[in-house]
Amino acid sequence: MPLYLVQFAYSSETWARLLKNPEDRTTATESMVRQSGGRLVGLYYHAGEYDGFVLADLPDDAAANALAMATASSGAMRLLKTTRLYSPSEVVETLGKAARLQYRPPGKK
Repeated sequence: MPLYLVQFAYSSETWARLLKNPEDRTTATESMVRQSGGRLVGLYYHAGEYDGFVLADLPDDAAANALAMATASSGAMRLLKTTRLYSPSEVVETLGKAARLQYRPPGKK
């Protein structure tokens, strides 16, 4: 299954709710990933533009997009970014395919 990085930043309302009722969001996150047909690799928090990230094995882009849409529609996030990750072997395979392509840059004949 492809691996996805999901970066998130909670809304101020979400942080306010968590301050009043602190909770470990791993179980809720794991449940949602399982409902998408995937496996949670990890949930981590950090400082910066995003508050944390999720690593998840998911069946495909449709599952990743559905997970993002369901999360975003809750209003709990102020930022949400999903990125498909590629293994070194996948990149090598892609490089082989790219090497066979002919590209003409704009304005060059």
